[in-house]
Amino acid sequence: MREALARAAALVVGLACYGLSMAIMVRAGLGLDPWDVFHQGLSRKTGMTIGAASAVVGVGVLVAWIPLRNRPGIGTVANVIGIAVSVDVSLALLPTPTSLPVRIAMMVGAVVLNAFATALYIGAGLGPGPRDGLMTGLVMRTGLSVRLIRTSIEATVLAVGWLLGGTVGIGTVLYAFGIGPLVQFFVRVTPRRVLARSGWASVVEANDKRATGASAEGVCDVARQDVSRKKDQEGEQTLIK
Repeated sequence: MREALARAAALVVGLACYGLSMAIMVRAGLGLDPWDVFHQGLSRKTGMTIGAASAVVGVGVLVAWIPLRNRPGIGTVANVIGIAVSVDVSLALLPTPTSLPVRIAMMVGAVVLNAFATALYIGAGLGPGPRDGLMTGLVMRTGLSVRLIRTSIEATVLAVGWLLGGTVGIGTVLYAFGIGPLVQFFVRVTPRRVLARSGWASVVEANDKRATGASAEGVCDVARQDVSRKKDQEGEQTLIK
């Protein structure tokens, strides 16, 4: 019971922080995160609101879960609703800064907060949001790192969003290339016993297998080199005789 409450709290706090981070980026005015650049571009091309565009994209991403064999959970639904509410409330409360140093500080803080929120609500193990589920599914299926997969996804949607007419700024670039390493950092500093019971368990297992495979391959390379050296030494001794 206690663990269930802790997971629910992690989900709620994570989604609230995620929405807050998005609102801070909007108020900073230095560029949106890649997914929202994509949503904005789609909105401008189709006439939909950004919220409607976000929902349509979310459904499309969920369809992409099928070959990855991901399963949605309560957190998947909560992601759509909770983040929308958090963004609206935060935007209503946050003032618009006029000082450039303050705006830069807000943007940097928002990216860090977004990464922390991602690690927290996925770690609740109640189902990732559509976009983060795509990331974790690809990590599990490919064995590649969270940093590489997340950065690749963000860079791709950023490019498409910009081509559709979405607004891109220096903050967008910071987010696209900073979010992957930051999420991986927050996952790495979390105790492994906590990760083993969280939504990151399968991701950590996939990365461990990749690391183990790399280590085993390294051992085999060393063994092959030893055998090769021995053969060379034997050949030299034969020539001397």
